[in-house]
Amino acid sequence: MEHDELYMRAAIEQAELAREIQEVPIGAVIVWNGEIISRAYNLRETEQRAVAHAELLAIDEACRKLGTWRLEDATLYVTLEPCPMCAGAIVLSRVKRVVYGAKDPKGGCAGTLMNLLQEERFNHQAEVVSGVLEEECGELLSSFFRELRQKKKAERQQKNTCL
Repeated sequence: MEHDELYMRAAIEQAELAREIQEVPIGAVIVWNGEIISRAYNLRETEQRAVAHAELLAIDEACRKLGTWRLEDATLYVTLEPCPMCAGAIVLSRVKRVVYGAKDPKGGCAGTLMNLLQEERFNHQAEVVSGVLEEECGELLSSFFRELRQKKKAERQQKNTCL
């Protein structure tokens, strides 16, 4: 578990990079043979692509670096529980282990809403570890959305006073 926290901190660093560019602060890293082989963060707003999730970007980079689509010995660390799309990519790329921080009550598919990562009908299941640095990961998201709401409220008030 000590290593899990170390690598989750690297994922948190990625999430903070996303936050700096006004992206939802979600970060991911993939570890293979004790080494981080890919790092990514959300780029949906920046790239205006629905599939630019941190997990997908990290999986894509890891596959390119290793020269294979099979990530059978890899561990994915991500600050937020994977969504259905990312869970599907994790299963299809055969990631061995997924470690996530905060639960996603609206879209989590690693145990919260459903568990696609351990669905026995698929030809691959990933080991799942949840709640690693959960408070830190959750606070990153909570504070981001709180600040976003405050900013939008201030903009509405500014607009109303200009009228």
